[in-house]
Amino acid sequence: MSAAPDATLVDAFLMRLWAERGISPHTRAAYRRDLLGLAGWLAARGMDLAAAGPAELQALLAERMQHGISARSVARQLSAWRQFYADRARQEHGIDPTLDLLPPRLPRRLPQVLGESEVERLLDVATPDTPRGLRDRAMLELLYATGLRVSELVGLELGQIDLRMGWVRVYGKGRKERLVPMGEEALHWVTRYLAEARPVLLAGRRADALFPGRGAAPLTRQACWYRIRALGRAAGIRKAFSPHGLRHAFATHLLDHGADLRMVQMLLGHSDLSTTQIYTHVAQARLKALHAAHHPRG
Repeated sequence: MSAAPDATLVDAFLMRLWAERGISPHTRAAYRRDLLGLAGWLAARGMDLAAAGPAELQALLAERMQHGISARSVARQLSAWRQFYADRARQEHGIDPTLDLLPPRLPRRLPQVLGESEVERLLDVATPDTPRGLRDRAMLELLYATGLRVSELVGLELGQIDLRMGWVRVYGKGRKERLVPMGEEALHWVTRYLAEARPVLLAGRRADALFPGRGAAPLTRQACWYRIRALGRAAGIRKAFSPHGLRHAFATHLLDHGADLRMVQMLLGHSDLSTTQIYTHVAQARLKALHAAHHPRG
């Protein structure tokens, strides 16, 4: 059975999803890969995507778990299937075969969070005595002060920064908009970067990006990622660390200092409070470790 009609169905679904929710190219490619993988498995059994029922989909889930594919990968594939079949049920006024599928149980993994002293070391290692160093300091301060994703940081344009009011306008997943305060330190470093470093780095070129890279194009997510990883090594941070760690630190440190969970949810741009709640578990785990280390009967 040819998979070409299924590929057409998948591409039409992804186009609708992009138009409605503005999914990233990375998410779009992952969904396409997962759905075409399902189509290939079904085709080998003489079926197509439209004919698949709960029994076939549950059988494939079980088969992938038996072959040692991680629960997290299988859950991601199931998420793509659910999006596709929910869309198809709306389009065709039919039944969604994924409604009663049993997802694999995912182990709870708490993110490794930098302590406040580690964040201070990371910020201090970005010495502002060169244009590039000043840019790095401004990026780090802004990430830690706002909890932005790296993709949101490199996507910032000058018009999204209000230096007078101290706010940044962020467009997150699905182009959802939120306003996040920068705080005094980040405001200071971003203001200084704009005045002293950005004009030197641009060398007369014009750019809308707050943090331009080569040729005045926005700094890429990969370049930002590698630069911050390098700064982490220079700061002597030994634990697993990525730029997303500053987002984890932002949320956890706010909760450590008494912030309301729903306020943190809004600042992070989470649509579901349960996504934010993982940071309460991180904060509780940190408090327990501190108690064990410092209480005489810990």
